[in-house]
Amino acid sequence: MTETSRPSVGRIVHYVSYGTPGGEYGKECRAAIVTEVSADDPSIVGLCVLNPTGLFLNQGCKQDEGSLTPISINGGPASLPYPGGTWHWPERV
Repeated sequence: MTETSRPSVGRIVHYVSYGTPGGEYGKECRAAIVTEVSADDPSIVGLCVLNPTGLFLNQGCKQDEGSLTPISINGGPASLPYPGGTWHWPERV
């Protein structure tokens, strides 16, 4: 992790929701604000996740920048290349 990519309180990141166990809803990237940064490991942060239906507070979220392409499991539809419950820097578009 470089100094410029180090998270700090107030930065905007993406949080990846878990989706539902039955697959009714897939994983989604949500905007989140960093509320705390672990003193021991700066890749672990607390987040205020901004969902369309309300706020979600989560501590101990680990960073995962994912793979470069969406993942397809057993030939199913491709899903986000990030594990649920993690955060990553927003993609540049």
